[in-house]
Amino acid sequence: MGPAERRLTLLLGRCRSRPWAQMCFFAMNGARFRTNCTPSAPQPADSDPLEIHRQRLLMWFSHLPQEEKQFGGYFSPETMHVDPLILERKPEERGALLSSALSPHSQYLSKTVEQLFDPSASWDSSRGLNVLMYGAVGTGKSTVVRKLVLDWCRGRTLGQFKLIVPFSCEDLSQLSKMSSLRDLVGRKYLHLRRHPLLSGEGDQARDVLFLFNGLEKMKLDFRIGSTELCSDPNEPLPPGVLVVNLLRKYLLPEASVLVTTRLSAVDRVPPKYISRHAQICGFIDPDRQRAYFASRLLRQNGGAPQTEEAQALVQLLFLNLQRESQLAAACFLPSYCWLTCATLHFLHFTNANTPIRTLTGIYTSFLRLNFGGEVLGMGTGTSLPIQEHHNSLMLYVVRTLGKIAFDGITNKRMSFSEKELEQWIGGKTKTDEELRQLAMFRTDVLDFFLAPSVDGNKPPSSKRREQELQRYVFAVPAMQEYLAALYVVLGENKSALAILGKQVSTVIGQTSEDVSALLTIVSKFIPLRIFTIFNLLKLFPKLLEKFNLRNQGRIARTLATEMFRTEDSQNEDVLDQVEQNLLGVHGPHPPQSSEEQPFELYPIFMGGLLNYGNRVLLQQLGCTIHNESVAQITNALRIYLIRQLNKPQPPEELVDLLFLLFEFQNPRLTAEVLATVRSIRLTNIRMTSLKCYVLSSVLSCTPPGYHLEVLDLSSCLLTHDMLEILIPAFKHTLYLKLCDNPILDAGAVSLVEALPENQSLRHLSLMHTGLADGGAVELAQALHKDSSLEELNLAYNNIGDNAALSLVDACREHPTIHTLHLYLNPLSDVGKRSLNVRADPSKSGRKVRVLASVTEGSDLSEDWHPILSVISENAKSWDRERVKQQLRAFLRDLEWGRQQQPSFWKRLHFRRVERGIRETLKMLEKDNVSHACDACNKPAGK
Repeated sequence: MGPAERRLTLLLGRCRSRPWAQMCFFAMNGARFRTNCTPSAPQPADSDPLEIHRQRLLMWFSHLPQEEKQFGGYFSPETMHVDPLILERKPEERGALLSSALSPHSQYLSKTVEQLFDPSASWDSSRGLNVLMYGAVGTGKSTVVRKLVLDWCRGRTLGQFKLIVPFSCEDLSQLSKMSSLRDLVGRKYLHLRRHPLLSGEGDQARDVLFLFNGLEKMKLDFRIGSTELCSDPNEPLPPGVLVVNLLRKYLLPEASVLVTTRLSAVDRVPPKYISRHAQICGFIDPDRQRAYFASRLLRQNGGAPQTEEAQALVQLLFLNLQRESQLAAACFLPSYCWLTCATLHFLHFTNANTPIRTLTGIYTSFLRLNFGGEVLGMGTGTSLPIQEHHNSLMLYVVRTLGKIAFDGITNKRMSFSEKELEQWIGGKTKTDEELRQLAMFRTDVLDFFLAPSVDGNKPPSSKRREQELQRYVFAVPAMQEYLAALYVVLGENKSALAILGKQVSTVIGQTSEDVSALLTIVSKFIPLRIFTIFNLLKLFPKLLEKFNLRNQGRIARTLATEMFRTEDSQNEDVLDQVEQNLLGVHGPHPPQSSEEQPFELYPIFMGGLLNYGNRVLLQQLGCTIHNESVAQITNALRIYLIRQLNKPQPPEELVDLLFLLFEFQNPRLTAEVLATVRSIRLTNIRMTSLKCYVLSSVLSCTPPGYHLEVLDLSSCLLTHDMLEILIPAFKHTLYLKLCDNPILDAGAVSLVEALPENQSLRHLSLMHTGLADGGAVELAQALHKDSSLEELNLAYNNIGDNAALSLVDACREHPTIHTLHLYLNPLSDVGKRSLNVRADPSKSGRKVRVLASVTEGSDLSEDWHPILSVISENAKSWDRERVKQQLRAFLRDLEWGRQQQPSFWKRLHFRRVERGIRETLKMLEKDNVSHACDACNKPAGK
């Protein structure tokens, strides 16, 4: 690898932390990569360099960052782009925030970038226009630039410019070698080397637009004494000097310049050098938010017709945005619209074919997209090297906002007063450099994470009081839990002793290593006391290492404690809580203040941050979680989780645990924790495709010899599609309960196809699953592929006589099945008698117990009590009319059987069973009357 290739590799490594810089890097170096890496058709010698430039910009600016590829490749910069609101500002308004533009009833005259380059009355035609476009973090500056370049490449905008030259200011700030403007362009765009449009001759440069994205990353000094004047495009100068002279109009004055920057850097360019100021205001109006959400959530599966689920999801989201909700306040930033769509896509469109992604990974990617690789004070005159760890912007966020988030979770609150924020952020600031960094942080970063509290449920008087004492919350509730988790996992909540001990340990450890060699030589001449002191100094780091190990155990204990809090055990599972935060709670529900919200994502984020992939992204953000710390936390966490799982856990807590293990993405830990779990009962959990995927993924980490005694998924609203996701999980199950789920015949077919792969299943319950004759027959035909099933429950379905007989025949031929449940199916009296005849052991084949009624011919069935027990337990949740109809049929069977009995005691036994059935019927009738009275809002009669 030559020097040029090494330089390209280093630049690429830096650009990976910033998606726009990476895209611009590829565009700048596309020729070299295309020549060395990918085959391409030879180009004619007389190819137009400008056309080559358009093609390569089009190719590289169409490149999506890795964060977008997690959605399955359905999106492109065109299909998912929605123009943010762009307002032209006067020079004196350029430092203003969005407070004047936030009113939803205001009328806006939004500008396009092309309109910003329209000639004005005061425009000097001999000079190009300088446009400064600025906005807060997350308002869509880089997205606007990307769309602008792509539209120009396709000939849709800015047709007055023959050449657009994009630069990343972050990339330029890394260049230390001086070069001329033409060499700088030629180095980045090889095909433009020595192009006449950049020669400075005549007015050819009027057809050129220079684009500098992210001006806050560069140090620009417009003072004449500090930055020399230059009008020669061939004169080598530092990149910052070239940018200053382009804006001054000393260098290529005919050329136009578009600069984008954050709010904190607006004042770095004097107003006299700017022709127009424009502020990007994001998605202030709801129509832009809706257009963005529709483009992201309704465009699935490569443009295929939309499912009802996607349509309903968007409608619920729109309803929540129409309310005075915190989500609507956050989504004026397109970045939070992206986060909302990414989370909803994760919750609702995850399946076995999508790339593996986690909620923690989505939030980490979100921060990487907005703050990747940034450092405090970069390019603004700070004397500290940018590689210093404590200069990481994200680490500064963790130490300030993370501390606030952690305090809020510790004290169970989500809102903070302005006075509290002042104390936590910059309360101990002293030096000028710290004050400058704090000002930048407050301008660019603070408003990105925090927003004024919005509570539509408060009375007007309360709202007036709150206006006097404004409180702030995190823009989305889960961000508070994420930053608090990151604050803890990074060890920022250490005690003063731990922080001091770590520093002392490092110093003494280094000193002891240097002195060790010397002590070995002169130990014979040193008094014993001095020798002992040095040995104690060498021992001190080991003691502190034990103290650090104890600190990591405390983190694991905190995670486990927060995971299994008693007061949260009756809450909905954490995934439902995440969905409700985005879509709202629809229908009647008890009022709940923001301070009563549970923080159940907090421990899950703690586990997810220990995942290797997330740690790699965090390291790019300047937040390093060491492997030793991860190993120590994991070892301690294993003990606490196993200890908690020895206690009975409600279904919601089990879902949270499974999701924690999924977020952790540590197969070894998952297998060791699940080794102590013998049953997973998720009855009445509202299963989704994501929850099914989580369950299947977690169980796939267990060894082949692992088996669950019971996997209970009754009343979980499972569908056929969900069942297909769960099939790998069934391989580890002995007793599988899928009762009360609408899986229908299609689900039965999927189970049939999975039977050959599952040789551990002993008991399969498909009671009340909508199974009809077709599914029952296919199931009967496939039973021979299984060799382990012992009991099959198909009660309360839509199976008729012929299909039931086919099932009985298949079970008799099966080597192990001994019991078949068929009660509460629409079987005729003749059919029931035929089933008893087929099950007769005197016939050929094995004996099979067929539970079709409380009677067997003229005798009382041995299984009448289990049948009636199942009916009594579920009668109130099943179709009452159908249950009553079946109970009346049982009464007819009992009456006929009683009449055939000569024994008084047997007839008495029949009457006892009849009495129990009649009591169940009376209970159902009474409940029907109560429901009818409640519906009419009348008291029930006696």
